[in-house]
Amino acid sequence: MVQILDAPIQNIKYFGPAAVKKLAKLKIKTVRDLLYHFPFRYEDFSNFISIADIKTDCQATAGGKILSAKNINIFRRRMVLTEILIEDGTGEIKSVWFNQPYLLNQFQPGNQINLSGKVVLSKKRLCFSNPAYEITGRDGDSRRQKETLHTGRLVPVYPETYGLTSRWLRLIIKPLLRFVAQIPDPLPKEIKKDNNLPDLNSALSQMHFPETAEKAALAKKRFAFEELFILQLFMGQSRLKLQKQKAPEVPFDEKMAKKFVGALPFELTGDQKKAAWQIIQDMSKNRPMNRLLEGDVGSGKTVVAAMAACLAASNGYQTAFMAPTEILSRQHFEKISPLLNKFNIATGLLTSSEAKIFNDKGEKISKNKFIEKVASGEIKIVIGTHSLIQKNIRFKNLALAIIDEQHRFGVNQRAEILRRPAPQLVPHLLSMSATPIPRTLGLTVWGDLDLSLIKEMPKGRKNIITEIAPPEGRNRIYEFIKTEIKKGRQAFIVCPLIEESKKLSEKLLEAREIKAAKKEQERLQEKIFPEFKIGLLHGRLKPKEKEKIMSEFLDKNLDILVATSVVEVGIDIPNATIMMIEGADRFGLASLHQFRGRVGRGEHQSYCFLLTESPSDKTNRRLKALESAQSGFDLAERDLEIRGPGDFTGVRQAGLPDLAIASLTDAKLVEQTRAAAKEIISRDPNLNAYPLLKTRLAEFRNKIHLE
Repeated sequence: MVQILDAPIQNIKYFGPAAVKKLAKLKIKTVRDLLYHFPFRYEDFSNFISIADIKTDCQATAGGKILSAKNINIFRRRMVLTEILIEDGTGEIKSVWFNQPYLLNQFQPGNQINLSGKVVLSKKRLCFSNPAYEITGRDGDSRRQKETLHTGRLVPVYPETYGLTSRWLRLIIKPLLRFVAQIPDPLPKEIKKDNNLPDLNSALSQMHFPETAEKAALAKKRFAFEELFILQLFMGQSRLKLQKQKAPEVPFDEKMAKKFVGALPFELTGDQKKAAWQIIQDMSKNRPMNRLLEGDVGSGKTVVAAMAACLAASNGYQTAFMAPTEILSRQHFEKISPLLNKFNIATGLLTSSEAKIFNDKGEKISKNKFIEKVASGEIKIVIGTHSLIQKNIRFKNLALAIIDEQHRFGVNQRAEILRRPAPQLVPHLLSMSATPIPRTLGLTVWGDLDLSLIKEMPKGRKNIITEIAPPEGRNRIYEFIKTEIKKGRQAFIVCPLIEESKKLSEKLLEAREIKAAKKEQERLQEKIFPEFKIGLLHGRLKPKEKEKIMSEFLDKNLDILVATSVVEVGIDIPNATIMMIEGADRFGLASLHQFRGRVGRGEHQSYCFLLTESPSDKTNRRLKALESAQSGFDLAERDLEIRGPGDFTGVRQAGLPDLAIASLTDAKLVEQTRAAAKEIISRDPNLNAYPLLKTRLAEFRNKIHLE
């Protein structure tokens, strides 16, 4: 049976080469994939009505005998109408289909047929317009079809691709359902009983061809529960494994902490103090810290992380500080190094393009020399990109790993940084994220992490004035930018993402985006701002070129910086007060909030202009949310409501099924799955008593890749 489920689609007699190719576009390669290709909605065609009772402009299902059928050519409109007339004893009604002449072969007079769809008024007569249809009996054949698939019931509508319709999918999925009774159910009986969940075979049948809406909802809940439950088991086992490992104990140094805080040119917020204390407490224990420091753009997470690194260094330990981009790595290096230099703590920067140790001269050294100094323990804090997890990098006594923008690193990369020291000791892990997410998602996606929140912004920080601007408002904004620059301020202009196309590679898309940015820079320089200096920043520039441009902007040698989405993270220009985003409707709320966070970092009032072309109502809702809300946490909730959790967190690309993703917003279901997983792990952490569940979890572990 398992062999049949896992058999390649091409080995099944129903599927020819063309169908196999089309199914592959839906990521369907086996019978199991097909059975788990669930409908995303249902058409309710379950209520039959007699023809005499049908009204205009309504959805109806009627059954009757075909009286006549014909194709009508309308040459003037280059159209073919397929028209039939049916009767059921109470009356007659016509039905038409447009440009589907091949249907005529199906509609033999005398056959019984069901029609489900919209009824309109045509030439003062009621008429079905392009309805779903189903032949339920043949003329002269006394046998009647027992079960309908396309009419007269809740009809499943599936995710489709070109050439594969829901009608075709229903026809091929139905005969495969006879195998579902033999599929082993991984959910333990007590879990199903406690949470009122149906068996797997019943749930699969009801997901595809439900008898009632209630049974469809219960089947959907079962599969959502199963996926989230497996994820919670995965998180629970990860946490348990981590708790069994040993980490260096880093005792709290009160004198150092007071000196560190006293050396800051500003006062820490209450949230920063609380987060720092939670981290310090974790690091003092002999089991690894696994904490996420979550805070809005500019909330001061880096300072808290620097304090933890300083504590480790004052106790003789090393810290690895990993960021996703070279720009962000350099920014951390330039911020943290002068601060820690006051404590005589050596700080180094390692990226693919350079190796550097902080000193008065800012000298660069060879990578080999740098690696030697890391291995000897001379460099206490090493800041860099994924270069830190190269095989030739060895730390003498790594006690703390800090990962900034942790959602941009894969599980394997995060695990690799933890393997840097000797295997008997695991460093404490502090992850940071400037993309706040709601608690429900946090419990699920980052369920293996303890959470510290920084919601409070530094004192004196002014709210950024945000405005949605239609195309006709562009010149007014240009004039405002001129006024601000003449006051000594600077501006960002972000060019939009190129529309995605499955036919284009990522490199080609990036090339087009850069081309658009270059063209915009030239236009602005020649026609709009000829009196100002305008720079261009994009992802294809070499690290030295990026650094040069950013240095020029930071030193006020550039008035305007035109950029692609590369500015989303890692750029801190206190003098910049304007963020103008072209094609703002093409970005998600999280990205727009990150862009906006590039300004408002100094003492001056800052502004963010969202330029749009013709956004939909849904897009307008998103942009209005950004216009009215300053807090990333508030925006996270709204983004979740509008876009859904898959787009919001990136888990859609991480291996989680759509049904589980859609259920991440169901706080009650998330709590139920957490409780169930916790109960089982507490009794049987290795799932030895649950072999089917253990196998299912192993499959999940191989598949999932949270980002």
